[in-house]
Amino acid sequence: MHGLLGDLRAESEELDALVAPLDPGGWALATPSPGWSIAHQIAHLTWTDRAALLAVTDPEAFAEESEKALAAPGSFVDEGAAAGVSLPPAQLLARWREGRVRLGDALRASPPGARFPWYGPPMSAASLVTARLMETWAHGRDIADALGVRREPTARLRHVAWIGVRARDYAYLVHGERPPAEPFRVELTGPDGESWTYGPEDAAQRVTGPALDFCLLVTQRAHRADLAVRAEGADADHWLDIAQAFAGPAGAGRAPEGAR
Repeated sequence: MHGLLGDLRAESEELDALVAPLDPGGWALATPSPGWSIAHQIAHLTWTDRAALLAVTDPEAFAEESEKALAAPGSFVDEGAAAGVSLPPAQLLARWREGRVRLGDALRASPPGARFPWYGPPMSAASLVTARLMETWAHGRDIADALGVRREPTARLRHVAWIGVRARDYAYLVHGERPPAEPFRVELTGPDGESWTYGPEDAAQRVTGPALDFCLLVTQRAHRADLAVRAEGADADHWLDIAQAFAGPAGAGRAPEGAR
């Protein structure tokens, strides 16, 4: 938990360093997410940190929030972001900073073995931290793209890749499909050339490629056609078309670069 929270803090601080110097015009820059500015991206992270804090500290209050989300599955994410955008940038930034510190403290104090409700399946403290890191990285990617900044991939991508692999069955279920019974083999090359592997070595269904590209795929930050992720087997091939590492409805994904 200590290492996970340290990685989440590092990911958040790297993103913080991108947005903190921005003037109001910078906060209003459009990002690759349709209709979302940089302010929307930070407001969304602020909103989801608050939801995660409720899940950890007040499950009953979180259940009420979850019911609102189920009642408006197509709009609740946008509504949560829009509420934060109405704040002045300095106030939004302060609220994001405060919220992520409070969440980290709550997770650090959570009892061993505790599981918390979420918009998908319940999660352990470690999984919830991993999910927050995944979202911070993904939305940070949108912000970096809006600013024309190239962020160097780090070993923290291992957490994003892990949750992408673990969310395989969930991706099928949110598309109304039955997950394959057999496990897949996923072999990724990390930023420093190390090998990250998941699943049985002799699995017939296989996915291979750079870890960065796989993470962009499962967070739906790039279209499969623009990435060097490859599949062997019909089931693995279909998974790459629907993969998502995040909870909630199936995302629309990004169009191929040539179609933008």
